[in-house]
Amino acid sequence: MIQEERIRKLVSKYGTPFYGFDADVLSKRVNYLKASMPENVELCYAAKANSFILKLLENKVTHFEICSPGEFHICKKLQISNQQIVLSGVYKNKEDIEEIFSDKEELPIMTIESFEQYKLIQELADIYQRDVSVLLRLTSGNQFGLDKDVLKEILVRCRSSRLHVLGIQYFSGTQKHSQKRVLKELDLLEEFLTELKEMDFVPELLEYGPGFPVDYFSSMKFEENEHLQFFSEAIKRFGNLKIVLELGRSIVASCGFYVTQVVDTKTNRNQNYALVDGGIHHLVYYGQGMAMKQPPFRFLNQKDQPEENWNVCGALCTINDILMKQVRLPKPQIGDLFVFENTGAYCPTEGMSLFLTRDLPAVVIVNEKEELMVRDHTSVVLLNAPKLK
Repeated sequence: MIQEERIRKLVSKYGTPFYGFDADVLSKRVNYLKASMPENVELCYAAKANSFILKLLENKVTHFEICSPGEFHICKKLQISNQQIVLSGVYKNKEDIEEIFSDKEELPIMTIESFEQYKLIQELADIYQRDVSVLLRLTSGNQFGLDKDVLKEILVRCRSSRLHVLGIQYFSGTQKHSQKRVLKELDLLEEFLTELKEMDFVPELLEYGPGFPVDYFSSMKFEENEHLQFFSEAIKRFGNLKIVLELGRSIVASCGFYVTQVVDTKTNRNQNYALVDGGIHHLVYYGQGMAMKQPPFRFLNQKDQPEENWNVCGALCTINDILMKQVRLPKPQIGDLFVFENTGAYCPTEGMSLFLTRDLPAVVIVNEKEELMVRDHTSVVLLNAPKLK
């Protein structure tokens, strides 16, 4: 955990609000997850969870799950090789995919999530006379992926094409702490792989999203070491098959922190309010729900005061902008700091950051000795303003 003195120095240098990502915490987290799994299990990082730390993971994970043209262009800007990219996504635009085929670099692995996607990739492979490795995504019963029968049909068609099927991709959601649910999914996958074996297809890899949970509010009754040991044993049923775990939240949540400062205080109808320069447009916890749960935080105050109940609200002109309700605090002073922990996943991208045209927070990557600002406080006026003649 980054210490108070360091936080204050960062605030003095970069202002508030800002997101911080601790590279040392991130590295330790990846090493911990790797050490918890069998040798045939590798990690794939879902870039949608946090694209600011992609370069930090380049030599720590096998693949990056990329789900949009924007994420792909970020990878190119960071000079991340296509060899590390699994190009996924429920919608693949022809112009974007053709741009990748027309480039001389080796093609990334591409997922196929519909019969239309199969036809698109097949067409481009023929036009550009290029072989491409693909993963067929099995649906978990929603808009993503392929029904079993359609997947099997595509598998047969790929045998006489430039599409080489590496294996199967399966992802059913996040925050899966139920061991029964995980076992049910693994049973499903094992049964389906047996069906494919009867079609003379043995996959080279299985990409699976285990949805390892993050206990943001200490309310899950969840012991991570125990859960990872359970999962490590359960996954051994697939023998030496190469398994790639697609993880986002589980990898990066713990490395992030968000700093915002008190800009005003008031008491209305016997309710105490501390107003901060951040808000719900920046701070997104999975399952938070209108401050009904208290997220992990530290309050860095300047003066010792008796504790009282306070509501912590953001800078947005909406009654929904409540970060915490009735939390016990020493009386806040203007300039006091709130440091919200476990904000490494989704916070910079899931919030309604354009609402009320407030600047985007700065983004700072830190390690034990130094820091690097990778995004300054950024105005969104040009994004929200109409274009006039």
